[in-house]
This record gives sequence, C-alpha cells and structure tokens, in this order.
Amino acid sequence: MAWGLRILGLWLASASLTYCLATEVNQASEAELDSVKGLGPASTARILEARAQNPFKNWADLMRRVKGIKPAQAAKLSEAGLRVNGKNLAGHDAP
Repeated sequence: MAWGLRILGLWLASASLTYCLATEVNQASEAELDSVKGLGPASTARILEARAQNPFKNWADLMRRVKGIKPAQAAKLSEAGLRVNGKNLAGHDAP
C-alpha cells in the first residue's frame, strides 16, 4: 500500500510539474521560449518576430508563419509544453 501511495505522489508531482512548464507562445519572454525543449535562439527569434506582427491564432497559424516549425516539430514543442492560446497541438487546454 505504501508503494502505491508513493507512486501516486510521484505521478501527481510529475503532472504538476508538466502543468507549471506550459509556455504560452503569445505571452512568453525570449528566455521562457528558449527554455522550451526543441527551441533555440534562432527559432525563438523567428517566433518573436512573427508574434510582433500579430499574436498567433492557433497552431496552424504558428506553423504557417514561423519557418522551421512543421507538424513534426510542432508535436514535439507541444509535448514539451508550448501552448498557443492555451491549447496544445491536439487542441486541448493546458497542460
């Protein structure tokens, strides 16, 4: 029984950490975007440049406007916690 509670506790901690790591692409700073696994300085710069024109409407808009972010990369970024208007790539709310 004790092991079951420990495993449940670890799972809840992991789920909480994932929730805390969600990064909203339309509000994140350069440093916050750089912290998303799969984004580097060049990708972050392209995101910030495109976002300066208009906020991203959805994932399709992000992929259309930011060079290098195609469906496979978008899936990885979504899994790493990146969100567009609170939604992951599958269209679900954060986390």
